[in-house]
Amino acid sequence: MGVKAAFIGLGVMGYPMAGHLVKAGHDVTVYNRTGEKAEKWAAEFGGAPAPTPAEAAKDADFVFACVGNDDDLRAVTIGPGGAFEGMKDGAVFVDHTTASAHVARELYGAALAKGLGFIDAPISGGQAGAENGVLTVMCGGEEAQFAKAEPVIDAFARSVKLLGGPGAGQLTKMVNQICIAGLVQSLSEGIHFAKKAGLDAEAVIDVISKGAAQSWQMENRYKTMIEGAFDFGFAVDWMRKDLSICLEEARSNGAHLPVVALVDQFYSEVQKMGGNRWDTSSLIARLEK
Repeated sequence: MGVKAAFIGLGVMGYPMAGHLVKAGHDVTVYNRTGEKAEKWAAEFGGAPAPTPAEAAKDADFVFACVGNDDDLRAVTIGPGGAFEGMKDGAVFVDHTTASAHVARELYGAALAKGLGFIDAPISGGQAGAENGVLTVMCGGEEAQFAKAEPVIDAFARSVKLLGGPGAGQLTKMVNQICIAGLVQSLSEGIHFAKKAGLDAEAVIDVISKGAAQSWQMENRYKTMIEGAFDFGFAVDWMRKDLSICLEEARSNGAHLPVVALVDQFYSEVQKMGGNRWDTSSLIARLEK
């Protein structure tokens, strides 16, 4: 049966995710900082736009959000006109923003004080995953709240898992980004080496992708990396934001992330090349400049 839901933040991820909720039979109200985007979404999917997060959240069973960073998340939840003002007792807020574990725990506490549920649920799968409804959703929070939200999250997910208490979803997303950073740098160096060695780089990757070197990044990015085309995914600016979250968390928990620190520095070089909005596979560009 459909539920009454709200979705806050209609960026490249949130826009199609909110659409999948409608397609799954849910009654969806949306809020976006740029109102024209909310109007466009409503015209496309048949849901309703709202002027504030609080208005969007009114009477909703579940409120979803996918915004930019910790400060954006605080603004749409506990700020003036924020969702927590409008949510009814017992409603659950599901946050898909990639943010810090600290803000997840902070907002969990704020929600609990108001009789609300809160789940930190960052996502992986990129724009294509959002558009096709096959995202991986990493969750932190209370088991009972997760059990209520999981069937609704399924509208745009291939995999949904509770990893622990508040903040565990964000910590798991950090692990995801740590692994990706190293993989993309290694793939960049491998393709660069193949070219310098006089090999057919595409043929080389086609062969080694069938063996132990295989990865999602290799399968989905090697051709565009060889071509020097970087308009196909997660932007460098966003990746640097995520890696800064990883490095800050590592400073507090004592983890050692030398590869992440180095790759973050490499991405800063890509930004200086004008590649702020290039996708993360553009690490190869700094090797070939």
